[in-house]
Amino acid sequence: MVHDKRADNDSSRWDNIIFSTTDLWDESKWTDAIHLDFEGYDISPHWDDEGNSYVVGSHAWKVAYGIHINRVDLTTGEVLGDWTNLWNGTGGIAPEGPHIFKKDGWYYLMIAEGGTGLLHMETIARSKDLYGPYEPNAANPILTNANTTEYFQAVGHADLFQDAQGQWWGVALAVRSGPEWVTFPMGRETVLYNVTWEAGSWPELQHPVQGEMRGWSLPGIIQNLPGDGPFVDEGDNNIKFRPNTSIPPHFVYWRPPITENYAISPPGHINSLRLKPSSLNLTGIDGNSPGPGSQTFISRRQVDTLFNFAFDLDYTPSAHNEEAGITLFLTQNHHARMGVAMLPLANDSSKLAPHFHFHAISYIPVPDDIVVPVYASWLNKPLTLSLRAVNVTHYAFGAGPADGSVPIQDFAYVGGDIIPWGFTGALVGTYATSNGGNGTTEAYVTNWNYQGWGQVRENWNGTGIY
Repeated sequence: MVHDKRADNDSSRWDNIIFSTTDLWDESKWTDAIHLDFEGYDISPHWDDEGNSYVVGSHAWKVAYGIHINRVDLTTGEVLGDWTNLWNGTGGIAPEGPHIFKKDGWYYLMIAEGGTGLLHMETIARSKDLYGPYEPNAANPILTNANTTEYFQAVGHADLFQDAQGQWWGVALAVRSGPEWVTFPMGRETVLYNVTWEAGSWPELQHPVQGEMRGWSLPGIIQNLPGDGPFVDEGDNNIKFRPNTSIPPHFVYWRPPITENYAISPPGHINSLRLKPSSLNLTGIDGNSPGPGSQTFISRRQVDTLFNFAFDLDYTPSAHNEEAGITLFLTQNHHARMGVAMLPLANDSSKLAPHFHFHAISYIPVPDDIVVPVYASWLNKPLTLSLRAVNVTHYAFGAGPADGSVPIQDFAYVGGDIIPWGFTGALVGTYATSNGGNGTTEAYVTNWNYQGWGQVRENWNGTGIY
């Protein structure tokens, strides 16, 4: 973890933690966090042939470049020696993301360099001794999409593994932005490619990374894997929050939730998710800081270039500034939302009425707020709120009566360039807030749907291949 408000040379800025388990699929078997004293990040474990455990990590590069290693007791976090610098990379900014592999009598140290933007790359060095000296591969970088026109960019922070047939594969982080580096709302995603690694030689990683890779045959899809939740491409099919069910495991909160603000099938509202409003709205007090309290906000990840997300909202606000709605969310200071809000009428400020209120915030210019009274024929009825990715660059916010008597009407559009200001990608979800006022009206959500409409994996004359 990085305490990003602390100075780069403040050792308390970094908090590295280790979790371990004897069963990946049993939540009760995971340990509490074990803290490790290291002034840096991107730690990775390594075990030698005698079973000794090590940690290799990236020193805080703004303080001092370098990949460091130390003996560490992984059960206690105790550091068993002095940190030793292994390699500083090939000269690219921010050497980080290290992994050590032992193969054919060599120790291979693979790292990321160039930062996580368009110059991201993967380099490698090797040594006959764990502690070096490490000699770089003359073919570095061994993986990069830098200085290409590929749709996938910022490829790096890679790792290697073998399958059951002994074939080598690689994974890395990448974004779908093209070299324009403007719109990539799903943030950093994992890409897969094949690797050739002959005995005694350097690994050869297939690149540039593209939307369709050729190489080793993929195994068949195994549907009966252990674990909870849907596969990433399954979507959400009309989740009704039935009695005696739980919040789906792939749903995401923003910061630790106040659990009593969420209830499934409460009395009088069977088959719905109740949201108690928080005082904070999605922006919070300053667009960055936590609290006081927590936002009432629950979501799931955008996992498709094109999608439709919608739910039915049963909500009758009564107090000034109460609001509940739908959102495209990255952080408190990068999101767009459209809600039903209790606001003064434009022609009579002494009277309050439900309005559709669209608002966006980002570091770049955003569309103006849109405030439209809820149509008289839609008042006091459940509404369907929708959010669609209409193309690779824009989203549409819409609403309509939940009974389907009128088609969904789009009220606002926003560019996807407001979202790529971090690593983790967009969330789509719902929220309820009093906007700092005294309102306590609860919102009820049901018929939650997320359906992917297509993936854009390559650019072709400005259009996508799906």
